[in-house]
Amino acid sequence: MVTQPRLPCYKLGIRFGRPDMVKRFLASRRTGFYFGVLQEGEVGAGDTLELVSRDDNNITVADITQLYVREQHNPELLHRAAQLEALPQSWRDYFQR
Repeated sequence: MVTQPRLPCYKLGIRFGRPDMVKRFLASRRTGFYFGVLQEGEVGAGDTLELVSRDDNNITVADITQLYVREQHNPELLHRAAQLEALPQSWRDYFQR
């Protein structure tokens, strides 16, 4: 299950030798994400991942990233994000505040 965006840190800028790399990466809205394991099994390179279900709040990883870095004044999106059960409690608390 996708649980949260994978946000870049300052090390990305160091790795690429560009101080604006974090800003550019966030602007792309393609931050990646973390998975939580719901059922143990094996996944190998080249295996297909299949969408089984989607949360009723209809919110994407890109939406969460944008809300965190740019759209802090979007009450409707803040409310939906705070209700997202897959999102770790610390993120939901942040959006609730």
